[in-house]
Amino acid sequence: MPPQDSRLSRVLVRTVVGVGLWVVGLGLLAAILGSLGWWTPWLVLPLATVLAVSLGIALTRLPLPPRNHRQAPTLLLVATCLAFGVWAGATHAEQVLPRRDSASNFQAAISLATTHTRVVGIEPWTVGLPQGLSMPGLTLASPAFFAVGDAAHPAIQPQFVVGPAAIYSLGDWLGGPTAIFWIPGFIGALSLLALGLLVSRFLGTWWGAVAAALTGLSFPILHIARSTYSEPLALLTLLAGLLALTLAIDSDRDLDEASTGSSPGPSRSVFLWGLTAGALIGGTAFVRIDGLRETILLLVVAGLGLAQGRRWPRPLLFGAGISTLLAFAAALWLSNQYVGSIAPSLIPLVAIGVAMALVIWASLRLRHRGWGLPSRYAARLPAALTVAAALGVILLASRPLWMTVRQDPNDPGARYVAGMQARQGLPIDGGRTYAEQTVNWLSWWLGPITLTLAAATFVVLVHRATRAWVEGREPLPSWTAPLIVGAGSTILTLWRPGITPDHPWAERRLVIALPFAIVLAVVVLRWVWGRHWPIGPSLAPRALTVLLLFGCIGFLVKGTAPLATARVEVGSVAAVEQVCASLEPEDVVLMVDSRAANEWVQVVRGQCGRAALATTSALRRDPSALADTIAAMAELVKVNKQRLVLLSADDAAPQFGSDWRELVDVMVQESEHALEHRPDRLDPLPIRVRLATP
Repeated sequence: MPPQDSRLSRVLVRTVVGVGLWVVGLGLLAAILGSLGWWTPWLVLPLATVLAVSLGIALTRLPLPPRNHRQAPTLLLVATCLAFGVWAGATHAEQVLPRRDSASNFQAAISLATTHTRVVGIEPWTVGLPQGLSMPGLTLASPAFFAVGDAAHPAIQPQFVVGPAAIYSLGDWLGGPTAIFWIPGFIGALSLLALGLLVSRFLGTWWGAVAAALTGLSFPILHIARSTYSEPLALLTLLAGLLALTLAIDSDRDLDEASTGSSPGPSRSVFLWGLTAGALIGGTAFVRIDGLRETILLLVVAGLGLAQGRRWPRPLLFGAGISTLLAFAAALWLSNQYVGSIAPSLIPLVAIGVAMALVIWASLRLRHRGWGLPSRYAARLPAALTVAAALGVILLASRPLWMTVRQDPNDPGARYVAGMQARQGLPIDGGRTYAEQTVNWLSWWLGPITLTLAAATFVVLVHRATRAWVEGREPLPSWTAPLIVGAGSTILTLWRPGITPDHPWAERRLVIALPFAIVLAVVVLRWVWGRHWPIGPSLAPRALTVLLLFGCIGFLVKGTAPLATARVEVGSVAAVEQVCASLEPEDVVLMVDSRAANEWVQVVRGQCGRAALATTSALRRDPSALADTIAAMAELVKVNKQRLVLLSADDAAPQFGSDWRELVDVMVQESEHALEHRPDRLDPLPIRVRLATP
């Protein structure tokens, strides 16, 4: 009799897959309704509910390939994930000033929720008519919010793709900023649940709970779950997609067994689970455009399946292809400025995907014609790839000894790094990206024990998977799929993280690499636990497992403990509310210093609902021209019976104007800015706002 899942485990599998599909579906819905100006609560909330119910009904009718998931460890997994969600939610950040990507997503969500459209048109008369926008040195743009159109038809286009803004906007409708801040923790808990269920299918439910707990203890995962980043959403859709992919592969194997009379297994489930997996992994691009990387890696997985004549690769590729095309169409339509800004890194990725697809297609054609690797070379392939995997691990880990990665020192990110180096007493070399240090970044949070176990497991699994392929075992183990996607994504990230090395914010790049390393380490623990040594005490393997497990936990706790209860930028919401309350409906707010121009333009426009412009750095460097521009702008807005209000947010008092009124003067806490060590404290961050009328 085949093993049977507990009822709870079946519900949980369908839940995480269903929520992942719901996230992708809302991203598509937001692209459509947001472009039409129809993203309104009376329309979206009923549609979101109908979508959730429909997905739930459809997944309930979809058979699950059985696994022996016992009730007690499944309950432990659920408790672990709930505890993480509560922990992340209770210690959530209040990042509302667009200094980081999380606050940019927050402001984009507020904009979508209140204006009901993705690209927000600006009426010229509200900002001094077209003449005001045509003045040199004035702009509607601010970091993460592009100014598009012309002076007669201006508009604001948020950065990034539409998915995070869509999901987080629901929180604003349901409970304001506080509800928004709890969403990432809830999504993070579901991501851990998806990870635990995925590991449970290969190692057993107890070890799935262990993997989820260890991942939840790591600070980078907690960090992204405390703020409105895109990473929690992308991690959920990716892990749910990998879970669905393993279900498709296992259903395919069960169908083979059914053909010999062993057990029934409908082919429909293979197709639908494969289609679901592709839709989830490809649809990750609705919430994070970097999801294209994992979609490209699916080509390798599908190619291996097609070579073995399996049933799941075609629906997998179809689902991934359709969802990826839809996601990129939405990005090009609603976030074209952002896509253009990252084109130098996106185009090579697309080129790699095309080249990989052509190579796989050609290989399959040759295989179909009877061509293949000669047997004498095929026999050596497992050893060769095992050596290559080991050398790759050594190469990545040793990079600081023989490589220093640099970029153009004139890049804005390089100038930011140079400033950090000066403040931290380091040699000034702004062009450094510190990309050669990525394995050290992992080590900060995981420790040497986990990393060593993960590296050894990776090499062993590469050998096992390659040997299974060479020996013609059909089908390949279902763990091969997450191994290929996880390893490929991790290697690409560690080689080129593509982020300013400002920690802990740079740790967002580790959200796949870190769980992947933890899962590999858990594989070793599971293997040691089940060994029976020919000599020595019978409990020795289990004692060693416990010792290694506590070693892993110790380093995780060491990294997370200093920031376990830290809440960053708490007080920012109150500061924004105070500024909004002081502004009148007819006010036009002009940001007159660099910090105001960087942090307050979209806040005033979005949360306060007031007209807002910023001065450019070139204008601010010329006090005489700035004074003339302010005077001219004040006269222009008077035509429509408006009032020009000047806003300053720098620490220094403005050197122009009169009757400055200090409105906000609070000290909040932000994460430490670190380049070469693990951040372990909070630093003070003053928020000071002054208002004046010319």
